[in-house]
Amino acid sequence: MPDTPSAPLLLGNQPGSFPHSVLAERHPAIIKQVREAFPYEPAQHRALDELLLNCTEGVIEPLPADATDRAHWEAWGLPEYTGRSWFDVPWLWSESWFYRQLLQAVGWFGPGPWQGIDPFRPFKLAELDSAETDEELAALDDLTARPAAEQAQALLHGSLWGNRADLGFRLSAEGARDADAAPGLVADDSDRLWALLDHADGGATLCLVADNAGRELVPDLLLIAHLMESGRVGRAVLHVKPYPYYVSDATTADVVDALRRLTAAGGAAAGYGRRLWSALSDGRLTLRAHPFSSAPLPYEEMPADLRAEFAPATLTIVKGDLNYRRLVGDRLWAPTTPFADVTAHFPGPVAALRTLKSDVITGLDAHTEAALDAAEDRRWRTGGTHALIQVRAPG
Repeated sequence: MPDTPSAPLLLGNQPGSFPHSVLAERHPAIIKQVREAFPYEPAQHRALDELLLNCTEGVIEPLPADATDRAHWEAWGLPEYTGRSWFDVPWLWSESWFYRQLLQAVGWFGPGPWQGIDPFRPFKLAELDSAETDEELAALDDLTARPAAEQAQALLHGSLWGNRADLGFRLSAEGARDADAAPGLVADDSDRLWALLDHADGGATLCLVADNAGRELVPDLLLIAHLMESGRVGRAVLHVKPYPYYVSDATTADVVDALRRLTAAGGAAAGYGRRLWSALSDGRLTLRAHPFSSAPLPYEEMPADLRAEFAPATLTIVKGDLNYRRLVGDRLWAPTTPFADVTAHFPGPVAALRTLKSDVITGLDAHTEAALDAAEDRRWRTGGTHALIQVRAPG
């Protein structure tokens, strides 16, 4: 792993820190939730018990010789970290390893009857089928009468905040007109984002690296549909995870579920759903599930084939907190570290749309950082109450 001495890597070995709470508290809670979500068999319960003990008190162990993804993980650092505590290796690596091992415990990799069964699917579907989703989709009917610029800004903010805010309000005419529709924005480069797409004269190629499924994936899809329909984007590539990851990260199956939800909703939502379905069918919208999308590494270490996919895009939008950590590096940067500096490795223009849920932050001015720390100590970094839109365009 390349050494960047300008900021320390985040580890989970400091009691009281946010990474430590994830490893010591959140992961055991996720094991409990997954165990209760399915009628798993005795062997799976034993494997979950072993994972609970291993991830809290044990050390990282090698994969079986016949593991289908062994070569990937060995290339991603497994030999280096084998035998070390989960708390003493980079937090990003440890978290990713947890989800890989959870899938192993429930039989996702197979062979067997539970092969390919998403352990997080009940949670994803419950959110997608909620009354709150109904309200958010119904709000689209009012938005379609608004000017294109207001629609675009509302849908951008909907994608930014996902289910951390009242998307129905943000998609309403009042929300679209309200300059304070997103009072928690700590950085806003949205004008630069629109300029990149507008300068492409309708021939833009958009890559969007998705974050969560359910109520967070739906507004991502709505944004893509609007950009294509308005002529700002001619082609879009949606990058999803190749397997269930971080509880709610989007997979191809989640995209299909979201499209079905849209087309069944009626009104403007159904129109969006049909247009997206058609765009997938004729190739204007494509899905990508590269193995590196679930790698425990920063995007600075992406393989050459993935770099070649991002390079020609007019803009790549990187969604969500985890993808932000991977984009800038999962390090305790000084918040005033320029976003352009830590994303200079990315092959082409890149924008981050992120609700803050971890300590990693870059690109703030000193006044904003001081004001946030004075008002909320450091809670603004992890509570999901603040967000950012940051853009780096070469040249």
